[in-house]
Amino acid sequence: MSQLILSTLIFSLITAVLIVPLTRRLPKDNVLTFKQILQAFILVFIASWLLYFLMVYFTKIDVQWTIALYAWPVILLLGVLASRGAEQKVKGLLFIASFIGLFYLLIAPIFNAEEKYESAKMEEKVEIEPFDETKTPASVPPQFAENKMKKAFGQVPNTSFYELGNLQIQKVNGKYVYIAPVEFSGFFKWLNGKTTPGYFKMSATDANDNPVFVAKEMVYVPSAFFNKNLERHIRLEYPTLIFYGEPQLEVDDDGTPYYIRSYGEFISARNGFDVKGIVMVDAYSGAMEKIPLEEVPEFIDGAVSPEAVSLQNSYFGKYVHGFWNSVFGKKDVKLPSDEGTEANVSPVFNQDGEMYYFTDFTSPKEGVDSMLGYSLTHARTGKAVYYTGNLEESYMDSQGALDIIEKKFIEKQWHGAMPILYNFYGEASWLAPVLDSNGFLQNYFIVSAANPEISVYGSTPNEALRQYKTALSRGASSVEGSSNAEEKTVAGVVLRVYKERVGDYTLVSFLLNNGQNFVVSSQNEPLSIYLQEGDQVVIRYLETGEIFLPVKALKIEGVVNIGL
Repeated sequence: MSQLILSTLIFSLITAVLIVPLTRRLPKDNVLTFKQILQAFILVFIASWLLYFLMVYFTKIDVQWTIALYAWPVILLLGVLASRGAEQKVKGLLFIASFIGLFYLLIAPIFNAEEKYESAKMEEKVEIEPFDETKTPASVPPQFAENKMKKAFGQVPNTSFYELGNLQIQKVNGKYVYIAPVEFSGFFKWLNGKTTPGYFKMSATDANDNPVFVAKEMVYVPSAFFNKNLERHIRLEYPTLIFYGEPQLEVDDDGTPYYIRSYGEFISARNGFDVKGIVMVDAYSGAMEKIPLEEVPEFIDGAVSPEAVSLQNSYFGKYVHGFWNSVFGKKDVKLPSDEGTEANVSPVFNQDGEMYYFTDFTSPKEGVDSMLGYSLTHARTGKAVYYTGNLEESYMDSQGALDIIEKKFIEKQWHGAMPILYNFYGEASWLAPVLDSNGFLQNYFIVSAANPEISVYGSTPNEALRQYKTALSRGASSVEGSSNAEEKTVAGVVLRVYKERVGDYTLVSFLLNNGQNFVVSSQNEPLSIYLQEGDQVVIRYLETGEIFLPVKALKIEGVVNIGL
């Protein structure tokens, strides 16, 4: 607070000097006495200080000196009109200078486009690392998780005081979960409640998981008022910091809630943003700390706000050849997708448990759903990699994947959500949860980005993956089976068989007498529908390390089979 008071006092002193005619000369040859000048100076000083302080207090805007460029032309114009002689000339020159400064602020986006692009420039690669087939992707859509949390809101004490806040995905105790704070539902509810009782937690990988309410009182939250409002609490302590993005709730492994907000620097002239670190606030005590990105605590997954990443993506795609090219020629311009779950980007975790923001890029030409590439931005460091994909193939973008899902379930009026591009078995593939019109999860859909005719769906991500690898292994794909799996052959006796109908085909799962489990689709091996217990078989399969290994070819003794 002291820094804010000092800053506004300095601005007020400058304002009084610029407006009050210090030479005592007024228009129409009137002359002020020293007492009148002193009274006018004090009056302008106090009035401007109250105005500045209240403006910063309620708008929570920063008080860097450049903010004054928006006000100085008006202030100096008043000073010019109120003075005469040499003082009027000096203030007139300052007015012209301030007007030029304001004009520069307004046209800065034209001249700093190259700086923005350099700040967002990404390392380039071809494809992301293959997904580990033994893991489960974090694929529960936030809309579905939010619906379940709202239905579980009865767990919250004094329910009528509160409402559900924004969901954040993060890793807590090694598990991927959604965290959603309980927020005040209005001013009078804040007056009565004083504190929020805690937050909800739910698995981000298991759609059958039920939300759990965690009782942890929070005082400094976005929905509180006056000095307990989180953003104001931060601004009063750090009045000159530049913030970009909404505050995010992060929970440590002990369950203690903290709010974080990304801060950084303007690219130039109050325009653009380059993230530098976070301010972390204990949600109960209000204790806060300014932390650079390289020193962010381990439990914080999303140090860089999704809004900042989305902004950097736009710089990278838009300003590759400067500002004017982004408006007219648009050579090499690519537009980031707006299908993300948080500020047009989607948080995903890699196999090491590190969070990234995913975005795919498409052409600015209307009616084109071909993907030009995709990016992954590390959520703790802000470092980004742009993946071009296989340049010999044309990849479908996220909107194209959603269109396929909508057409697939057009009669049921289901739709896809949160499409993420993975490297499944060496194939660039879109994975998207499918929701009904009420936002409830129905299944998971996987479609090849390079070969949209290859698509499957299942009740769980792992079931969809199991079907997807059988679809890929039939040879329609541009790749052969798994990206890392070794191809092997084994013979034995079938001990158990389980068959289930999936769409137009039958999925056959069976146990061999050597203890291995296999899965094959009748789409790949039509005669697998005849498989039964006691059959002698020869199997060519992929050693993916999963419980159910994908069969590439199957020979059943006594049954004619062209697979082997």
